[in-house]
Formats: sequence, C-alpha cells, structure tokens
Amino acid sequence: MLWAAGRPGVRVWAEPGAVVVAAPALSRRDRLAIHGEPGPLAVLLKRVLPEVGPQYRPFGYEATVVETAERLPGLSVAGTFAWMETASPPSGNSAGEWLADDELPQVTALLERDFPDSYARPGLPGVTRWAGLRAEDGTLAAVAADAWSSPRVGLLGGVATRSDQRGRGRAATLCAFVTSELLIGRDRVALLADHWNVAAVATYRKLGFRSKPLAAAHQVTR
Repeated sequence: MLWAAGRPGVRVWAEPGAVVVAAPALSRRDRLAIHGEPGPLAVLLKRVLPEVGPQYRPFGYEATVVETAERLPGLSVAGTFAWMETASPPSGNSAGEWLADDELPQVTALLERDFPDSYARPGLPGVTRWAGLRAEDGTLAAVAADAWSSPRVGLLGGVATRSDQRGRGRAATLCAFVTSELLIGRDRVALLADHWNVAAVATYRKLGFRSKPLAAAHQVTR
C-alpha cells in the first residue's frame, strides 16, 4: 500500500493470502486497506475489526471488497468509486500556483459555494497545501489540494472550478500543474473519483490517469 508508507499511526496485519492496513484520518475517515483473497481476508478482518473499532472502513479493489463482505456478517458495501493514478507528467496546458496561507479563505469560500461536498478543506489534517488558477481579473477560478499524500504517492483532492468559469478547461490546466508538482520525488500521483462524475473522469483520463474500480464497506448492526 504505497499511499500508507510514512503515515503516522499506520498498522499492518498479514496472514497467508491477506493483508490489512489501518490508516487513521485518511481522506477524513479511518480506513482499512485490504488486499488478497476474499476468504482469508474475511478471516483476518473478523479479528481486526473488533480491535480497531467500528469507525474503520475497509476498502480496496471492488471485487475484493464485495466478495469479502459477502463472507463476513456485519460488513456491507457502502459505495463504489474509482482510484485513478499516473506515473507521468501530463502533456498539454499546465498552469497554476501554490497559494499562501492568507489566500486560503478564498479557497474555503469557493468550495462552500461551488463544491460543498469536497472532502479536502483548508486546515484539515493531512491537507498540506492548495494550488489555484486565476481568472483574467486575478480572482481564483479553480483550486486543487495536495491532500493526504505519502512520500511515494501524491494524492490530488479538492478539485473545484468556480461556476462562472466552468467549460474553459480550468480544472484540467490546474490539475496538470499539481500532478507534475506532486510527482517530484514520488512514484505516482493518484486521486479518488466518483463514477457518476463522467466529466471529471474524462478530464483525468485525458491527463493520463488510469482507473481502477474500488469499493468501501462499513460495519452494520443486524
């Protein structure tokens, strides 16, 4: 689990055919990355889940999570999404700048107005810096964050474009800048995308990101 390397509080459990990695406060949730075969994973999670608590959510490749949840009473699939990653700087237009701390209230205002569901927010643990692309009048047209990155994998989050600036390629241009920046000294850059957000997924594909289907599960009471 490259994204977990170097993160504080990470714990690892491993048995033949199964690996579970606990990462607290990763993208605003306590998460359990799972990898391996569904049968051994179900056995291992039966031991791990009571130890870490119900706030931890298993996630991993979609088929693995679905099949593991089917074997473990009390575990249910909560949602599916795409893990997208690239190991190469994007080609094409690239522009943006890292923002100073006194500019972050402008980021917060843009997110509250145009992307209220953003997981990444200024000031949250693990959200280390914000980049912006300016409109012709100097105001922020688009923003994106370096959020929950590890020494080997940069994570891109909080991508948002001001509503009156959409349709001009602002997000793609800014994401190209941030991706190139996050790749410096790292193996790859990744992000999480919702399948239903077809326009965003298409934009990331044009930037060279490739998609893998993931799913998350949560513990439920019966």
